[in-house]
Amino acid sequence: MLRRSMPRVMRALLVAGAFGCAAIGPVYAASDTMVALVPPGPHPYFATWKQGGADAAKAFGLKAADFKVPQQWQLSEQNELLESLLAQGYNGFVIFPGDPVGSVSTVSEMVSNGAPVVTAGGCLKDPSDAAFCLATDTGNSAYLGTKQLIRAMGPGKKRILHLTGFLADPNTQLRIDAVEKAATESGDQVVQVIADIDAPEPAAEKVNAYLAAHANDVDGIISTAWVPSVVAANALRKIGDKRIHMVAIDTDQVVLQAIKDGYVDGTMIQNPYGQAYIGAYAVDKLRSGCQVKADAPFKSNALTKKFIDSGTAFVDAHDVDSYVQTMQDKTKQLLSTFATTYLTCK
Repeated sequence: MLRRSMPRVMRALLVAGAFGCAAIGPVYAASDTMVALVPPGPHPYFATWKQGGADAAKAFGLKAADFKVPQQWQLSEQNELLESLLAQGYNGFVIFPGDPVGSVSTVSEMVSNGAPVVTAGGCLKDPSDAAFCLATDTGNSAYLGTKQLIRAMGPGKKRILHLTGFLADPNTQLRIDAVEKAATESGDQVVQVIADIDAPEPAAEKVNAYLAAHANDVDGIISTAWVPSVVAANALRKIGDKRIHMVAIDTDQVVLQAIKDGYVDGTMIQNPYGQAYIGAYAVDKLRSGCQVKADAPFKSNALTKKFIDSGTAFVDAHDVDSYVQTMQDKTKQLLSTFATTYLTCK
């Protein structure tokens, strides 16, 4: 999905405003909890974390739930920022770890100083002191998206191009494996995986070069990262014949418009807003004396046995205009039973 420094994508920030809404659930008494929501670097995926944190602070009476972004996508910068925020008085954290192993020691330091940590969007590798990981089931999302692509391409053995994120992102290999599994089950072939392209320049260079040389050798494109979804949607619009089918990920306006115009079949939406909103809520509950249930019904993935799926859904031309409501509904549903399902509170 992610990594490295990149210019802010202004249209993605507009999505954050779309999520601005009334509090999801009852309003709570004031708390002294100061939550920092810290991604590993600038990326449009995190645009709605800011609004999710602000809404959580209002809904749950938190002293703060602030979005803090390192200037560059480097583990050392994220670690330094986290240590600085802890020194400034932030006493709870929602983070996307810059590295599933390299971030473990920093999280342990924060927890040992009394600041609970929830990982969101990406997980730490067990064992860690993070309370749990609240994220997209990226493997399942990629699998379902590939199945939607196969359905759109129709019968016969088809050739699939897979565009995906940075190999340092713990989600990337899960997505590669899931796409391959879905294709194999249907008797289709992944003819090429192009990774490490979740930033504008490498995505534009590699995707456009590949399609210029091999467009006739591809029947469908599955993109499991934000930026290549945008680049590929634009490329298919330029090609113009709509022979190549595509399923994207996330909700950049370029992708949404391409769905409306018939150049992209659909997109797998995630729930970063819900990750921030529920993550901040959970951190406050943990600071208030709640504990994670020993028998909580967590799922497992390749990194952790403390995984909670924050929600995903496929949207196409029929429901693309209501995707915000879809994710708000998923957030409400998860929140409604979250405390009783995952926490023990006195």
